Amino acid sequence: MSSATRTFTAFLDGPDTPDISNPIHSTEVARDYGFERALVGGVSVYGWCARSIVESLGDDWLDFGWAEINFRRPVYPGDEVTVSVVAGGAAPASLSLANGDGDVCVRGTVGLGEAPFLPGMRLPSRVEPVQPAEPHTPLTPETAPVGQDLPPMLLRYDEETARQYLDEKQRDDGPPWAGPGARIHPGWLAARMTPLLHHTYVYGPAIHARSEIQHLAPAYVGQDVVITGHFVETYERKGHQYGIVDGLILGEDGTHLARIRHTTIFQVARRD
Repeated sequence: MSSATRTFTAFLDGPDTPDISNPIHSTEVARDYGFERALVGGVSVYGWCARSIVESLGDDWLDFGWAEINFRRPVYPGDEVTVSVVAGGAAPASLSLANGDGDVCVRGTVGLGEAPFLPGMRLPSRVEPVQPAEPHTPLTPETAPVGQDLPPMLLRYDEETARQYLDEKQRDDGPPWAGPGARIHPGWLAARMTPLLHHTYVYGPAIHARSEIQHLAPAYVGQDVVITGHFVETYERKGHQYGIVDGLILGEDGTHLARIRHTTIFQVARRD
């Protein structure tokens, strides 16, 4: 285990328009909610950290490693950001992403083996994928399926999907997520909880607040994956409505590839 640092310019993937799937990533809507500019997606920011995590912990982290990530401040397109993974010896490594003003936007911990949070996560029992709901149900505190499994979905992560994701979301097409024996990018895995919710529900501007991620087995490019999850709870804090989903990603042979606890603000309070 060694420390690793990387500095680069944050960017926003996709069009900066209010009709994108999550309009908090558009300048107009983000400003309506009190932010300076469009917010970069939390899972994209986490994905930018993956290169430094692997440099510090090695490819073993992709096979059986974990990350606990808290999104503390917005990351805006054009920000100069620095990712730092500081080795902890026998202890887990610390992870941070700071902007050019020195504000820590992301803080977390990463490690090898089984995460301390894994035993507390709910394992969904529904694994057979179904078609998207028609029509979708508005997600509110009243309709949130607390204590229930979410309808699973099937996705394909082939070479074209990998190329598009790496080009648009990461701008990083080197090994181990490209080339022979390419791995599914950990940022893509972490980002599957939002599409899982949108498989059944519809909701407006949302903000990613926290992720706890456990890699369980090597996840290779070129396979179908099943995304499923269990809606743990919903709660209100400072006017925001939060939801927590415990997710499971399975490979096409049924192997458990990753488990993810995803905390999102699905109703964002407006600020003056």
